[in-house]
Amino acid sequence: MKYLYHCPRQLWLYVRGIRPEHLSDRVQLGEAVHETSYRRSQPVDLGAAKLDHLDGALWVHEVKSSAVSRAADNAQAIHYCYRLHEVGIDAKGAILHYPATRRTIRIPYTTEQAAKAAADVVTVLETVAAPSSPPRLARPACKGCSYIDYCWME
Repeated sequence: MKYLYHCPRQLWLYVRGIRPEHLSDRVQLGEAVHETSYRRSQPVDLGAAKLDHLDGALWVHEVKSSAVSRAADNAQAIHYCYRLHEVGIDAKGAILHYPATRRTIRIPYTTEQAAKAAADVVTVLETVAAPSSPPRLARPACKGCSYIDYCWME
């Protein structure tokens, strides 16, 4: 879900097995932040998605390495709530943790959020079913993306 919000082309490439994340310093930083923050929590595997933690009050917790909240962070966390509801778990919402700035953001799961998550799923399916990749974004939007060499190789 986060790839849809970052860049639809990134989503399209990822689904086709093009995954250069292991070469990205930002991805490695994110993994390090995740491994060293909130160690007591256990990830929850939803099959195609893995959320960082679900607490006893049924709030999804996600640890983010960036210093600022992004629409992709919110969409990903709400998507996890949506997926949990699909399997019968009444998730109350999501809490995004930003250790770099010691901030947290609480997002209640509402009927509006559920409708947006359902619409996002449709958009993801349409994007990945397309016969050709979506256009690349303007180059400044690609800063730090692990796919930059793939998309901008001349």
